[in-house]
Amino acid sequence: MRRKAPTEAPQTPGNALVRETEGYLRARSHHEQAVREAEELCARLSWLTTTQAQDLTEHYVRQRVDLTRRMLRRTVQRAAEIQREYEARYATLRRSLLRRHAACACVVLACATGASALAGCLLR
Repeated sequence: MRRKAPTEAPQTPGNALVRETEGYLRARSHHEQAVREAEELCARLSWLTTTQAQDLTEHYVRQRVDLTRRMLRRTVQRAAEIQREYEARYATLRRSLLRRHAACACVVLACATGASALAGCLLR
């Protein structure tokens, strides 16, 4: 049984739009940062022609975006793995705790029954 974390926002169309917009803005920001870095690199290579600088910039940005995409996918994958591991561990701990409580309740019940039987025998 998977429980929703208390900090998770309910799934509504408005929340989905906010998440999508945030993702878009982050992607644009990352792309712009990659372009700035490529332009700085080209500025240090003063012997490049304008066409070569544009090609280098396009190649750099494409490579950087692809690398980031792979890293994000791997991060999401790993997060899902960790979540499954923690949920499995939580379920194991919960079952163990339930068994211990059941055993403890049985011991208490057996002691109460024994004490009641002993009291009944002594009072006769």
